[in-house]
Amino acid sequence: MSARLHDPAHTARSSTARTSALLLDRLRERPPLVQCITNTVVTNFTANALLATGAAPAMVDIVGEAGAFARVANALLVNLGTPNPEQRDATREAVSAARDAGTPWVLDPVAIGALPLRTALAHELVAFGPAVIRGNASEIMALAGVGAGGRGVDAADGVEAAAGAAALLAERFGSVVAVSGPVDLVTDGVRTARLANGDALLTRVTGGGCALGAVIAAFVAAGDDVFDSTVAANLVYTVAAELAAEDASGPGSFAPRFLDALAAVDAVALVERARVTGSVDDLVDATAGARA
Repeated sequence: MSARLHDPAHTARSSTARTSALLLDRLRERPPLVQCITNTVVTNFTANALLATGAAPAMVDIVGEAGAFARVANALLVNLGTPNPEQRDATREAVSAARDAGTPWVLDPVAIGALPLRTALAHELVAFGPAVIRGNASEIMALAGVGAGGRGVDAADGVEAAAGAAALLAERFGSVVAVSGPVDLVTDGVRTARLANGDALLTRVTGGGCALGAVIAAFVAAGDDVFDSTVAANLVYTVAAELAAEDASGPGSFAPRFLDALAAVDAVALVERARVTGSVDDLVDATAGARA
């Protein structure tokens, strides 16, 4: 047997890719209904990303409907990119209903820190216990109370600088926290994964990060373990970005290729391309599992 098969990092990487492929197949076989309360800049791209992945989007974000729909949806995304007054109230309604109904939901605290209204709203909403909190490093640090936020929607901090804040949020609210960057970090406070897949063109398309929050919600609805589902969503999304970038000449050609790649990505691509590492405990567990 080759030395590679005894390599704990290779074992963890292969296991993650296989788990992600199984979750992707499950999502496509039974498309989850994902309610999106998201910002006006990215609505179309987010809906198309969900459709391409295999999920069913529903952009239900008005008072009087948001809560009722959250009770029947399979998952909910709350994105604070353009929090107008009605959407803020609809978000409160939806999150409360989701908690009561057991609907898993994802919080994307876009651009919090320097901007007071959305910052206060993010702190109010996170107390309802989102299944997943997804953001860039500066947003995650601001939500944890250890940073002032970034430059608008752009991070001013590195992913590793937010690792402690991510673990703090995970412990405090019982959430999985996903920090996006050149190397994504996902943690539930005990398990941690780092994913080095992706392409810089994803950051040059409007909605590249916001749509990921919706895809995470879809995977959480399809899976049984929120951590595994969040890792899978990140892996599928970033591998699709790599596939799309191979034939793209710039952001204009990348966007439609990315949607095509989300629809086409499969187990072979995930296993071949996954660049995932875990914490020391994760690698020990993976090695023990491989030897059992």
